[in-house]
Amino acid sequence: MRGPDHQQSAIFSYLSPEQRVPSDHPLRAVRQMADTVLAQLSQLFSKMYSDIGRRSIPPEKLLRALLLQVLYTVRSERMLMEQLQYNLLFRWFVGLNMDEPVWDVTVFTKNRERLLKADVARKFFELVLKQAQALDLMSDEHFTVDGTLLEACAGLKSFKRVGGEEPPPDDPGNPTVDFHGEKRSNQTHQSTTDPDAMLAKKGAGKEAKLSYSGHVLMENRNGLVAEVEVLQANGTAERDAALVMIEKLPGDQSVTIGADKGYDTKDFVEETRNMNATPHVAQNNKGRKSAIDGRTTRHPGYAISQQKRKRVEEIFGWMKTVGGMRKLRHRGLQLVGWMFTFAAAAYNLVRIRNLATANAGGKA
Repeated sequence: MRGPDHQQSAIFSYLSPEQRVPSDHPLRAVRQMADTVLAQLSQLFSKMYSDIGRRSIPPEKLLRALLLQVLYTVRSERMLMEQLQYNLLFRWFVGLNMDEPVWDVTVFTKNRERLLKADVARKFFELVLKQAQALDLMSDEHFTVDGTLLEACAGLKSFKRVGGEEPPPDDPGNPTVDFHGEKRSNQTHQSTTDPDAMLAKKGAGKEAKLSYSGHVLMENRNGLVAEVEVLQANGTAERDAALVMIEKLPGDQSVTIGADKGYDTKDFVEETRNMNATPHVAQNNKGRKSAIDGRTTRHPGYAISQQKRKRVEEIFGWMKTVGGMRKLRHRGLQLVGWMFTFAAAAYNLVRIRNLATANAGGKA
């Protein structure tokens, strides 16, 4: 039997958001790890904010909100603020009470810029890594490098000749642009909306798009992200970023670096070896001679690296489908790099939670 539909003008509850979230909810473990990191960043936050003036958004709550945006694929800050208005799970995770007001979206984005200047995403990422290392979840000897194109928040209509005079648009809001017969390249053209974005394509016959180049260094034991780098999509960014990330590895012990055929060049292989790293790069023998020979391929570890390196696609798949990196929402190399690093930290948090749950189940 259907009950009566009573319109209520107010809601009163004796239960707080903390009591409403199930004790075994997956976000609880993520929240616990994130709070450990935020506590370690507390001293940095204190230096960032003045003791006088108008109160701003607590950086701990702001970062938790950004973490939710990544984990739940909320496509804009405006929608995130809307969710915080009525979603009890989101309110609990961020640390808002039932009747606490939600911030204005403009205030939220301006406060995020303060975290950008302090490079908080990098520090957050590094502290998450320390938790994984403390749990002995990461290898310090075997790694994989790879990169992917990130579609920029800019359209091809904005890609115009540098210094060239443009005719008046027929429609200022959405002008008609005819590219037929015009040769465009990154040397002669630049996006007017995102100058750091560059024209790139995934392969022969693919459509060229304004893009950035995102890169990760994955440890091979559990597939965690050990290092990240975002560069302009200039054609050599993958190998350049790989060398930068390898150089950042702590210690001076020998390591192995798995990679696909795109890294099979003489310069990359030599430079990797100079850094005390063994390049377990897939051989590219198509119409050329590979820089990797039998001295490397004959070892059993080479075959293992080639098998393990495929897991790096799981990272890119998660960051693009869940983490919002398929079509970027932000512009500029610095901000894109900040968001990519933060998304990688979010991926590691989820991965650590899953590994801890699996280990606990195995022990039980």
